[in-house]
Amino acid sequence: MATPIGNLEDITLRAINVLKTVDLIAAEDTRHTLKLLNHLEIKKPLISYYKQNEKTKTKELIDKLINGENIALVSDAGTPVISDPGEEIVKEAIEQKIDIVPIPGACALVNSIIASGLNAKEFIFAGFLPANKKEKKEKLEEYKNIKQTLIFYEAPHKLIDTLQNMQDILGDRNICLARELTKIHEEFMRKPISKILEEYTEPRGEFVIVVEGSPKNADEKAQELMNALTLEEHMQFYLDKRNG
Repeated sequence: MATPIGNLEDITLRAINVLKTVDLIAAEDTRHTLKLLNHLEIKKPLISYYKQNEKTKTKELIDKLINGENIALVSDAGTPVISDPGEEIVKEAIEQKIDIVPIPGACALVNSIIASGLNAKEFIFAGFLPANKKEKKEKLEEYKNIKQTLIFYEAPHKLIDTLQNMQDILGDRNICLARELTKIHEEFMRKPISKILEEYTEPRGEFVIVVEGSPKNADEKAQELMNALTLEEHMQFYLDKRNG
């Protein structure tokens, strides 16, 4: 189930009711989730479920579910499975024919694309790029010719290096750099990568990078114009072309 990514008011009534009624809450960081529960005045048993113990804890939680317990899975902020723990237990629960009930709510990638001003009709969520420098560059090469808007998550200490790699490989595209979403210092920077690198030297907070897709070449633009023509316009185009 989704929890707030910053502003604690961004939790749904449904999520609150679920937290009140489940037998157990599996949390990425029990200390972080405890703060949310205290804010909501909810007392429930907590069990840690994070990336490093995901495989071992999955069996324990599945056994509890098979025994009839109801468990809420939450990450530190946002939606489990979306660049957060949860995929292992969801797969295993499906194997065991246990019901999965998604509880929607806050999600950083959705907030960032909404406010980006870039094409939101089609986009690809890429999550975090690899930590290894060589693998990071290889992954960006894979996205180089993608026409859809690209969305990445990035930590502050890696941001400048990532933006420099993007400029080198993807080109100096327009991006929206979303920082500290829903929090007091929420900020959106909508500029070419080069301008952000010039002006932004001390990144702080959590970031989402929204990158415009690869620009269309001349053939693709021409085809797009042709696709927009009506049947009569198509006929007239080819008649004019035949008549020279």
